[in-house]
Amino acid sequence: MMTVNEVSKLTGVSIRTLQYYDTIGLLPPTEYTEAGYRLYDDTAMERLQQILLFRELEFPLKEIKTIIDAPNFDRNKALEQQIELLTMKKEHLENLINFARKIKTTGVIKMDFNVFDTTKMDEYAKKAKEQWGQTPEYKEYEEKASHLSSDAQKMDWQNLMLIFAEFGKMKDKKPEDDEVQLQVKKLQDYISEHFYKCSDEILKGLGKMYAAGGEFTENIDKAAGSGTAVFAAEAIEIYCK
Repeated sequence: MMTVNEVSKLTGVSIRTLQYYDTIGLLPPTEYTEAGYRLYDDTAMERLQQILLFRELEFPLKEIKTIIDAPNFDRNKALEQQIELLTMKKEHLENLINFARKIKTTGVIKMDFNVFDTTKMDEYAKKAKEQWGQTPEYKEYEEKASHLSSDAQKMDWQNLMLIFAEFGKMKDKKPEDDEVQLQVKKLQDYISEHFYKCSDEILKGLGKMYAAGGEFTENIDKAAGSGTAVFAAEAIEIYCK
C-alpha cells in the first residue's frame, strides 16, 4: 500500500489532484487508515496509469471515467488504442516541429495550414470513446450509478467480487455441477440488479472477457484465487448453452 503523499512523489500528480480524483469517483483509494488517510494498492496504481495515459491524449476526466468504468473495458485493448493515438500525436508534433523549422530557415512562401489538421487523430479518438461508452448496457449502468454515492458504487463492485470468491471455493467441482450453475445464475441476477440487464448473450461475452487474461482475469483471481476467472468462464459457457 502507498500513501497519497508517496503516490504524489512517485507519479508527479499533486496531492490535491489525487484528492479531486477521489471526490469525483475517478480514482478512489483502496482503503483509508483509521486516521482517514488514503491508501492505494497496485490495482489503484494501474488505474492511475490508465488515467494519466488518457490525460496525455487530452481526454476530459468525465470521458476517462466513462471509459475505465465501462463494463466491457479491457486494459490491453485500451493500451493498443492509446499507443495508436500517442503515435498519431507524435507524428503530428514532429510535422509541426519540421514546419516551424522550415519557417525559421526559409520563411513562409505560401500559407499552408494542413500541418495543423488533426482530423484523423480526432476521428480515431472519437471511435475509441464511442466503443467504450455508448453501449445500451453502459448507459443503463451510468443511469443507476448516477443515483449512488461513490461508497455505494464501490460496495456494488466489492459484492460482485464476493460472488467470484464463492466460485473460487467451488473449483474442486465440475463447471456443470448444479451448485456451480446456480452460482452463475446468482452472478447474472446480481449484474442485472446492480449494473445492467444481463442477458445470456451478454453473460457469455463477459465470461470470455473474464478468462481472456486481461484486467478482469487479474482482478477476479486476486479476489478469489488463481484459476477462478477461467473456472467461472467455463461454468458461464455451459450455463449459456
